[in-house]
This record gives sequence, structure tokens and C-alpha cells, in this order.
Amino acid sequence: INLYKRFAERLVQLEEAEGAFDYFTLSYRSFGIQRPSDNGLVLREWAPGAEVVFLTGDFNSWEKQSHPFTQKEYGKWELYLSPKVDKSPAIKHLTKLKLVVLTKTGECLFRISPWAKHVTKTLDSVTYDWTHWDPPQPYQFQHPRPPWPSSLRIYEAHVGISSPEEKIASYKNFTRDVLPRIKDLGYNCVQLMAIMEHAYYASFGYQVTNFFAASSRFGTPGDLKHLVDTAHSMGITVLLDMVHSHASSNTEDGLNYFDGTDSCFFHGGSRGNHSLWGSRLFNYSSWEVVRFLLSNLRWWMEEYHFDGFRFDAVTSMLYHHHGIGTSFSGNYSEYFGIHVDEDALLYPQCITVAEDVSGMPGLCRPIEEGGLGFDYRLTMAVPDKWIQVLKEVRDEDWDLENIVHTLTNRRRGEASITYAESHDQALVGDKSLAFWLMDKEMYTNMSALIAMMPVIDRGIQLHKLIRLLTHSLGGEGYLNFMGNEFGHPEWLDFPRKGNNESYYYARRQFNLVDIEHLRYRQLYAFDRDMNLTEDKYGWLAAGQAAVTTLNQADKVIVFERSNLLFIFNFHPCNSYIDYRVAVEHAGKYKIKLNLDKLQYGGHGRLVQDTVFFTEPMPFNGRAQSFLVIWRLLKNTALK
Repeated sequence: INLYKRFAERLVQLEEAEGAFDYFTLSYRSFGIQRPSDNGLVLREWAPGAEVVFLTGDFNSWEKQSHPFTQKEYGKWELYLSPKVDKSPAIKHLTKLKLVVLTKTGECLFRISPWAKHVTKTLDSVTYDWTHWDPPQPYQFQHPRPPWPSSLRIYEAHVGISSPEEKIASYKNFTRDVLPRIKDLGYNCVQLMAIMEHAYYASFGYQVTNFFAASSRFGTPGDLKHLVDTAHSMGITVLLDMVHSHASSNTEDGLNYFDGTDSCFFHGGSRGNHSLWGSRLFNYSSWEVVRFLLSNLRWWMEEYHFDGFRFDAVTSMLYHHHGIGTSFSGNYSEYFGIHVDEDALLYPQCITVAEDVSGMPGLCRPIEEGGLGFDYRLTMAVPDKWIQVLKEVRDEDWDLENIVHTLTNRRRGEASITYAESHDQALVGDKSLAFWLMDKEMYTNMSALIAMMPVIDRGIQLHKLIRLLTHSLGGEGYLNFMGNEFGHPEWLDFPRKGNNESYYYARRQFNLVDIEHLRYRQLYAFDRDMNLTEDKYGWLAAGQAAVTTLNQADKVIVFERSNLLFIFNFHPCNSYIDYRVAVEHAGKYKIKLNLDKLQYGGHGRLVQDTVFFTEPMPFNGRAQSFLVIWRLLKNTALK
């Protein structure tokens, strides 16, 4: 009730002051540099701590004080530049610019506009330059947004590492080489990481310096627009990994100390600093900060046609303690009270996914119900559970009840995106599932031309089992990090001093899938058919599965979802004959996805089109149907 009251009050305030909430979120059309129809230029900035603000750059031979802004109320500054005699704009496309901020303490600071649409860096420079982006022929989108998928299958991707080559890959490379793979794999959504400009490449895009600028290390704004447009032409929804929970502490090319104070966009003092990340924390109670962040969301949706956002580190936004030193045991007192930062809870209408480790109740319920309005939450406990099992537990000791509990322990009525692993598990210092399962054997024994070694056999079968169980039981959406679908053999490590600035691990070796005799191709084929099977039967859009068999001794899990019967045998050595499992409806059941196929790296022991029959059998005193399975081998999903 308090959250909704806070939201309603804030909305009324915005509408009274700005005319309409819609106008407020369109502030990117009035701040920064704007070019009206007369080709004059209007510049508007918010710098409440500044004494004077000037514009300098190539256009005035870098004269510091020749073009002063006029001070307006509420800390705003404006400058108008008349068009040239030939009616062309006073500042040309790709002109380098800087704001000169004279502080109240007499400092002279060179700054990039927070609303800058394009920033670039030369090889010999440490910091980024503000490069005016106003192309004579702007990119024109050709394709409409695809409809919102009922079953969201997300391919988490990073443009820079999307090539097998040891370099920073480009938007063009991703459009040409990776989007067709995403389509072929059956994913209907791509989630792009590290798009907003970040000075430190190794931050994975999570230390944003320029919130309105698409990273120029991958190409131009037009190149990114073509990427999104091409994805839409393939029916692929595009999400942006949005970092509004904190910002880079850079001053020369970031927001930090923009106007010479530590409290312009951020909380002043210690409250404005994240003690673990070394970054700055936004002041969500500030009118102009809310303008900036909401306009930023609108900008990416309207200028680049993104379809929604995955919000990073929502826990840090929700609580004044930012989740530091808090275990979140489930006690409701942890989620409501004075430690909740209610000023952070405002979002526009679009596809929204929240990364929240706390499990905040109502996170994915409508605002009018007192919820926070997100569409999905990430089930962050699931990948942690799989890693813990692989690291600490012998195959014969797997606790299936605990695994199933982790996969199904989610708030009903709040949709979840589940995943067996994401980019977090691929980073150096951790291991992907494939690496935990097969380790160094992946370098020498992934050829199908030689006998399958026991480590590879176990690894391939468990890799498939883990992913299908997670996909089918764990949520209302599914996510995979690029390359993990085929068991990428390397971790991910960006160039840094510790590795001699090497790009060897900052890449994805898609070329391995194109070599026919390597078993990476088999894992790729399974991932594709798993997604295509879901696309046909829609288990992600169905209600939560009903688990009918959970046998610890036999290591068998059986459940039904979306009129499909899933049967998993996790026993490390036992197969079963005439194994009985409960089904809701009597009739014929035909195999639709058999993990034991040779093309998936299986052993081909189960005939693909085997048909099974059901017959009524007594169970716990009630008439139930049982499926009599003449030969249930490991790795089988049935309908």
C-alpha cells in the first residue's frame, strides 16, 4: 500500500509540474543538443553546482569562454547557436566538443554532456571525447517490433566478444554472424550487454560512463540500429542490459562530479558511494535524476527500438543498504520498512526483467496491486545450485528433492526467467557448467572420430539433462549466455594488465560448432531442438509443472507441464525396464525429445518413434493412470 501511495503521489507531482508524465520521459528531446527546423542549435544542461558553463570544441578552436550558457532556474543552463550564413548548423556532424564548468570554488572542469549521444576514444587517449552525432542521413528503421513472445527464450550476448578472432567484434559482425545463429537455435529474444558506453572494457559494461551513448568500440549508432532492425526482421525481440543501479566514478568522461559537487546526480557523502563496487549511487529522490533516468529508458526504446530492459543489480536500487551484508532469509521485515528505497521504484511500460537477489515480494506484480511492475525476475539461486552440486556432491549423492525445490521455489503469480548459467558463471575465476563437467578433457577428447571418454560422456549427458530440467521446470522464461549452449571450452576474461591485455579469452569460438566431427556441434543441436520443442508446445507459458515422481534412490524425476510428460533419470549407472510413473491422462504417448539421440551426443539406445500406452492403475487408494515404460534409459523427455 505504501509503495503504491508513493508511486501515485510522485506521478501526480510529475504531471502537475511537467504537464504529463509522457513529456517528462521525453526530456532527451530538450536536453543536450537539439536542432530545431531552422538549423539553429539549442543546448540545455542541468548543473546546479556550477558558477558558469561554457561550450568549447573544434567549432570555436577550443576557446574556453567564447560561448557561455545562460543560467536558468532550478540549476539549468541554456545556449543557442544560430545557423551559419549558408543555413547549415553551427556545429557539424562528428565535431568534438566539451563543456567547460567553472565551479563555485574556482575550478575549471572539462566535462562531457550527460546527454551526449556519441563518445569516442583515440588509441593514444585515456579518456573519451564527446563527438557530436547528427548525420545528414540518419538510419531509417525498416521493420516493426515483433509481438511480445508468450514464451521468452533469451540469448544473453556481448557484441565485443562475439567473434572467434582475438579482437573487439563489431555491431556489423554480430548482425551478420551471430543473429542467424540465435534464430537457428530457436531463441526469440536477444539480451545485449555492455551497450551503454563504458570506459573500462573489462567492466563488462557495468561501469557506465555515458548513458545515452551506444559504445563506439563496437561501431556507430547506425550500426547498432541496423542490428536491432535486423533482429526484428527475424522475429527476435531485443532487450538492453540496463544499468541504472550505479554509475562509473570517472570524472573526465563520466557523470561523477559533473558540476564540481559530489551530489549532482548522486547522493552526497558516503551514501553516494558503493563500498564494494567503487561506483556512484544515484539519488532517486532528485527530480532531475528521475528525469534523466526515465528519459534514458525512453531514449533507448525510441531511438534504437529496443523492446525492453534487463535491469542490473535491482537489489542495490531497492534497499538503502544495497544488499551489502544482508542474507535475505525470507522474513518479510527484510523487504519492507525504512531500509527500502521507495524513490527508486518507477518504470515505464515495456518488457522488464529484474536481477534481484533479495526475492522482494511483489517485484513482478502490477503497480496498482502495490507491486513494483516488473514482468520477470531472474531466478539467481538456480545457477548457484547447479554449481554447488557439481563442485561439492558426488553423482550418486545428488539430492533431487533439493534440486527440484530450488527450481520450483518461486512466488506464484510472479513470472521468472530461469537459467542454468549466465555470463557470471563464464567469467574467469569461475567455471561454466561444461568446464565443471569436463575440464581439460574438452581440449583433447571432444572429437566424435574417437571413442567417447567417460568424462566426456558424463559431461555431455549431464549438460543436456541440467539444461532441459532447468528449461522445463524452472520458470516462465529461459536464458542462456552466448556459447554456453554448445559447451564453450574457455572461460571469459577481458584484456587487462594481469593477462598482458590479451583478447585470447575475450571471444566466443563459434567456429567449433562448424567443425562437423566435434561434439560441440552435438550440444548445439540439442539446445536448438530443446528450444524448438518448447516453441511448439509452450511449456514456459503454461502453469507451473506438477511433479508426480521424485525418487531419490532411483534418481528419477517425472513431471507434467503443458500436456507434456517429462522423465529424467539422473542415476549415474542405472537404466530401468518396466518403470511405472503416474500420468494425468490415459492414452498414447510419443517421444518428442529424446536426449539419447546420436546427433545429441547420446548412445542411440532408445528408438525415436517408440509409442507407449497407459492403463488405469490404483495409486494411494485412488484410480490413477500409469505409464508402463518398457525401457526407460537416461536422458528422456516424453509426450
